[in-house]
Amino acid sequence: MKNIPPIVPGVRNSSCEEEIDLSRLSKITEPLVSARLRNPNRPDPVSHVFTILPEVDTQSLLGHACETLASMNVMSTDLACDLEGSRRNVALAIQQLAAVAELLVNRALDLLELPDQPHDKSTTPQS
Repeated sequence: MKNIPPIVPGVRNSSCEEEIDLSRLSKITEPLVSARLRNPNRPDPVSHVFTILPEVDTQSLLGHACETLASMNVMSTDLACDLEGSRRNVALAIQQLAAVAELLVNRALDLLELPDQPHDKSTTPQS
């Protein structure tokens, strides 16, 4: 069993926490952010890792979103089986959110695939 040292209030454990120099981080990121604000047409350097082509149709996007949510549902269910207690509850909550989102996307896909139907379904054709 792993021996975890006690945490004493007011005493920092330097082996567990890394010091982050926020002023140095600001000096690095500020020029990039301000350049983007000055020229909105300048591409965002971070967003080029994953892009979605602009000509992709809505049905394809929703289909891929549905498949991604289904995968997330399965993975979070598998993870929940390996956990106990409150961590298991969190994993199951994530699984439930994925399942609900998948249902919503599937419904949106169904609505896209429905042909135009008359608004008043009570009328029947006269012969």
